[in-house]
Amino acid sequence: MTSAAHCEIWFYHLERSSAEQVLPELLEKTLGRGWKALVRGGDPARLNALDAHLWTWRDDSFLPHGLAEEPMAERQPVLLSAGLDNPNGGDALFLLDGAEPGDLGDFARCILLFDGRDEEALRLARGRWKAFKAAGHPVSYWQQAERGWEKKA
Repeated sequence: MTSAAHCEIWFYHLERSSAEQVLPELLEKTLGRGWKALVRGGDPARLNALDAHLWTWRDDSFLPHGLAEEPMAERQPVLLSAGLDNPNGGDALFLLDGAEPGDLGDFARCILLFDGRDEEALRLARGRWKAFKAAGHPVSYWQQAERGWEKKA
């Protein structure tokens, strides 16, 4: 377990792709590190749609995952949840749609995905940047470019 202030916060500014397009590759990288992931969203319907998408997002890939309300959720390498707990012991927390971060003490990294075309999402991300930085978290800002991601801060 890490100190909450030691949890790295990475902001991903989506400009060319949706969260559904970007998230699976980030989850694969997370699993490749030997980490578990918790994907937190505020809308259960969106999480159900994301669950269906992750099963079929690419023909040559299998991304093991489940929903928090399903049996054996604690055993899932990638868990989709609307709750503020960490039932699968995730190392990386992915925040979608303005979901609340909650206690970050269990996480090594928190990845906040936000749509740069949405003014409310931009406002929320800026506010969270200031709050996380003020709390002593190491923060990074990644902007989507034509050929992948560029670290801007």
